[in-house]
Amino acid sequence: MSHTVDDTSAKRTVFILVLAQAFLGAQMPMIFTIGGLAGQSLASNVCFATLPISLIVVGSMLSATPLSAIMQKYGRRVGFFVGAAGGAIGGAIGAYGLYLNNFYIFLLGSLITGIYMSAQGFYRFAAADTASDEFRPKAISYVMAGGLASAIIGPQLVKVTSDAMVIPFLGTYLGVIVINVVGAALFLFIKIPKPEAPSVDSPKGRSRWELLTTPRIAVAVICAMVSYALMNLVMTSTPLAVVGCGFEQNSAADVVSAHVLAMFIPSFFTGHLIARFGVEKIMALGLLILAAAGAVALQGVELENFFIALILLGVGWNFGFIGATTMLAGAHEPSERGRMQGLNDLIVFGGVTVASLASGGLMNCSGGDAVTGWTSVNLAMAPFLMLAGGALIWLMLRPKEA
Repeated sequence: MSHTVDDTSAKRTVFILVLAQAFLGAQMPMIFTIGGLAGQSLASNVCFATLPISLIVVGSMLSATPLSAIMQKYGRRVGFFVGAAGGAIGGAIGAYGLYLNNFYIFLLGSLITGIYMSAQGFYRFAAADTASDEFRPKAISYVMAGGLASAIIGPQLVKVTSDAMVIPFLGTYLGVIVINVVGAALFLFIKIPKPEAPSVDSPKGRSRWELLTTPRIAVAVICAMVSYALMNLVMTSTPLAVVGCGFEQNSAADVVSAHVLAMFIPSFFTGHLIARFGVEKIMALGLLILAAAGAVALQGVELENFFIALILLGVGWNFGFIGATTMLAGAHEPSERGRMQGLNDLIVFGGVTVASLASGGLMNCSGGDAVTGWTSVNLAMAPFLMLAGGALIWLMLRPKEA
């Protein structure tokens, strides 16, 4: 007997998460726009300019499993409060590092900021928690679309705050503290039931290794990692490349803004495309668009090349990452949620960490100038796109499981 699933509660949750993604999420484009430039001003060696951004990703990777366990035991709300606290404390320590002109304190702030980045990553899974199978891809997509507002708010706040105080960028980090303290109030209105504690005789679910060796889960994790890592690889170096090629800091902020808009505008229809054409095809399209981004970037270093490449990079990330998240969310049981989602984000942000660390080195230390560095960054995308594309083709050619 078929029945209609009521998604009223899920839609209310999605609305709150969209607001959180929009307001709290604004801190990420703020920090990603100026993190490398601030690092360049503090570091004794320019090869370490993007280390602050890399450490945010390291913090996110290290936080993923503990945060997932907290959410499994105490509920999503508690985990999201922990994330906002991490963002506020990280912003405060980052501001203190800038005030003292101390690179190491600044790096510590970046590491702690990663707790917020990790928590924000769970917004998409929280959207799927109470959603029906039909609404799930749309719920994930809508929450990701909340990033559209953050893409506008973040870079504009950078323009207003980066030179607002005598110490460059200090105002931006003080703004990050305010965003976390005020934005955390949104989670008072979130209602997602805690997963039921397993009874003694309830099935334990698959082990982490069994989950990872499930074909759909393995491919979802690989494609999510590659989509996110390559996006981060190129985006981290973009402000350095734009400024290094003779353009103004505001031009770099505009390119990052266009990129982040491109990351999130497609979210208004990505869920519908997945529902209509299937998740595998949308993921494949995402990987192709990421390849196109690299190709455009390699054609030259005019401002329009940066804009077009970074817009394509954003769209490719959106299709690849939302597709992979949707595939993963439908491939494990609720009892496996805490185990699998934390493991997924540990692997994804592990890949992003490597990409972020490599980005600064490739950009500043692989050649004598910004053009050579930018070329190295974009050429580095190729082997990873082959890995994800090959995994996806393998999955699509496998016989369908009963």
